[in-house]
Amino acid sequence: MKRVNSLLVLLGSTLLAIAAPELDHYSVLNFGAVTDGKTDDTAAFQKALDAASQAGGGVVYAPRGNYFFAGHLDVPDDVTLQGVWESVPSHNGLRDHDGAKPTADGTTFLVTENEGNEDGTAFITLHNNSTLKGAVLYYPRQNPDGEPKPYPWAIAMRGKNPAVLAVELLNPYNGIDASHNERHLIRDVQGQPLRRGIFVDSIYDIGRIEDVHFNPWWSVKPALFHWQEENGEAFIFGRSDWQYVFNTFCYGYHVGYKFIKTATGVCNGNFLGIGADDCNTAVLVENSAPFGLLISNGEFTSFHGPDPTMVRVGAENSGSVRFVNCAFWGPCDQIAIIAGQGTVGFGDCTFVQWDGSKEGRYAIQAGSGTVLVNGCEFQEDKPQIELGKAVRRAVISNNIFTGRARISNHSKHAVSIANNVGDQ
Repeated sequence: MKRVNSLLVLLGSTLLAIAAPELDHYSVLNFGAVTDGKTDDTAAFQKALDAASQAGGGVVYAPRGNYFFAGHLDVPDDVTLQGVWESVPSHNGLRDHDGAKPTADGTTFLVTENEGNEDGTAFITLHNNSTLKGAVLYYPRQNPDGEPKPYPWAIAMRGKNPAVLAVELLNPYNGIDASHNERHLIRDVQGQPLRRGIFVDSIYDIGRIEDVHFNPWWSVKPALFHWQEENGEAFIFGRSDWQYVFNTFCYGYHVGYKFIKTATGVCNGNFLGIGADDCNTAVLVENSAPFGLLISNGEFTSFHGPDPTMVRVGAENSGSVRFVNCAFWGPCDQIAIIAGQGTVGFGDCTFVQWDGSKEGRYAIQAGSGTVLVNGCEFQEDKPQIELGKAVRRAVISNNIFTGRARISNHSKHAVSIANNVGDQ
């Protein structure tokens, strides 16, 4: 009898464990949401989110359907807003803006508030331990073949430990504002943000961005895509204390990865396996922290725009930027243009193409600061490195050149050029 009772207690505990999570789930359909893509669901969603918050937290579930929003949502502490997707979908070439409905599979949010007002409230704001997961954000009033209409950020991440998981940012003007928070997590996010993809700033405890790919899935029609190539910035980093970025990619932007100085400071961090394809400038460093931007296993191409360049380091930079085991190709004008008083290093990198305009440009043009180029391979028989008069220190060593070594040194300061090997 004792064994039977024990089994019954165990079975009851198991059933309770299985059923208990449902007590923390709130379907937006039970709060009046409609999946027709026309009825404003803002109030219904917010009621469900507030109910979960008042209960101490939980999951607000949005089943498959198209949800229309004339307003914005605030996801309270400890609440998750979740759609059906467990991994981010791909809706390349979704629909036109002429009233055709977006795809009905999955959970799709149709965002319309603040059209033309970039400074308005974000569509979704996350707070402490709150999460957005498994949804598609779609702006049905954007024109796929024209200059895009400004909108505020699709998502704003605030507080401690906000997360965006398995979300498709199909065509927002501005994607994710990941500033003024601690330990943000952005993972498994894809789409085509048109003006800005992710903005990071005022982060004093480690932020994480993983598996984020921005591709022109929504539209590559000439007018819109040309605008994006002239204005778009995929990843923008202001002040962040040891940012972690892993397996990220962007295609067809004016700048792929941009590092700036804001009112709160500059960025340092670990950037592993990042890529930028067909960006006018793959990496732009206006300023960085002395602790370093450590960029490893990156892949970069540039070949469009008035002066396609892989890496630009600005005159205000005073920090350290290191590229290790990175590859650079595409018929760009130059691999890197370096200014500022900081340190820029390339180690074990591969340079495949440069001087696409056939003007005799050097792959790396350093005007000032400290320059390190070690163990790299230059695969074209063209000028490799130019050191300007203001270069304060440089070590150019152990590189392999196609053709003869062509290093132009105008610096009067401490420069070491040694052990480089060419074909001639």
